[in-house]
Formats: sequence, C-alpha cells, structure tokens
Amino acid sequence: MFDTIVLLTGAVEQVALAPVLRGHNPQLTIYPVTTSEHLAALDAAILERARLIAFSSPVIVPPAVLSALGYGAYNFHPGPPEYPGWAPAHFALYDGATEFGATAHAMAERVDSGPIVEVARFAIPPNIGVLGLEGLAYAHLAQIYWRLAKRLASEAAPLPVGSLSWGPRRNSRRAYQAICNIPLDISREELERRLKVFGGNHFGIAPTIHLHGVAFRAVV
Repeated sequence: MFDTIVLLTGAVEQVALAPVLRGHNPQLTIYPVTTSEHLAALDAAILERARLIAFSSPVIVPPAVLSALGYGAYNFHPGPPEYPGWAPAHFALYDGATEFGATAHAMAERVDSGPIVEVARFAIPPNIGVLGLEGLAYAHLAQIYWRLAKRLASEAAPLPVGSLSWGPRRNSRRAYQAICNIPLDISREELERRLKVFGGNHFGIAPTIHLHGVAFRAVV
C-alpha cells in the first residue's frame, strides 16, 4: 500500500516541499532525507511502501534502494535533457547554449537516464552568470514540482512519461575538474571563457595551472 514518500533534498527545501505533498494527501508519511547516510538507514519495510522524490540533490541513489522502492523514484534535475549529470548550468554556459531548462524524470540505475516526465525550457538571458542561470532553472524546477505534486503524493500509479531523450554527454565531477585543469598553451580567448564560467570556485574546484610542481588557482 502506497502511503510513504522519501523526500531527498536539502534541509531548506524540505521545509517548503514536504507541506505541498501533505496538502494533497494529509495521511502521507514523509521521511526527510538529506544525505546518503540517511538514505542507507531506511528500513526495507519503509521502502516497500514508499516512493522516492529527489529534488536538486547531489546524492546518488544506490541501485539496491531503487529496486526496493515499491512505488518508484523521481528526480527533479536542474537542467534540460541536453545536460544530464553534474553542473548543467556551467556546461551550458561554457558551450554557449541559447536555451536551458529543468527536467522531471523517473529514476534509473544510471544517473539522469530514466524516462522523462516533464521538461520546462526557457531562453538564456544575455550575459547571465552561472548563479543567475541556476536560479532560473531552480524556479522552473519548483514549478514542475508543484504541477506534479498531487499525483506524486496521492496516486500509486507511475507518472506518465513522454518520448523525449537525454543528451549523449553526461557531465561529471571528473569532467568539471578536467576543464578546470588549464594547459600552459591555452589561448587567451579560451582562458577567459573558462574563467568566466568556472572561476567562481564552485564545489571547491577552481581553474588551476600546474607549473614546476606548483598549483596556481584562479578565482574571479
């Protein structure tokens, strides 16, 4: 019997998102989860009655947890299908993309690969930075969540999915680190491009030049 939601998101988001679900189903039991340790501590009997909802969370749900969930798992990804994986706003700006968005999808064993439920898209404003683009994506992601919350909270059946596909390039922390590893022969244009997008020391990773055993990190 479906009567439980495992809500995987940050502590601030827990405060806002859980009441939306309870508003549609007051009988719902919600387990707030913020870390992989919290997730691993959930009993199998809980998972059997539960659906997992992840909202803009960096935590990767293990395959064993996904298979134990009785009513599936859905992820709210702060980027469009063209940018699965890590730091989608950074890579979109680096690529010079003109459009961005947010995606809700069923979760699969491979990160950001499950069937897509809904996508919200918007034009990228001129000269916007990473934080601004992430803010716009977050707002659109919240709108998708509000639209799907009633079904997620009160219907045992899986959400319907469409025919949209994920992009072929799945970015990762390793890819982010690689692009921040600045070669000595880099052109001025390419250096400025990388500094503009990756120079904020997000995730504790900054553009870095290695010279004679010394690392020089740039933060702008």
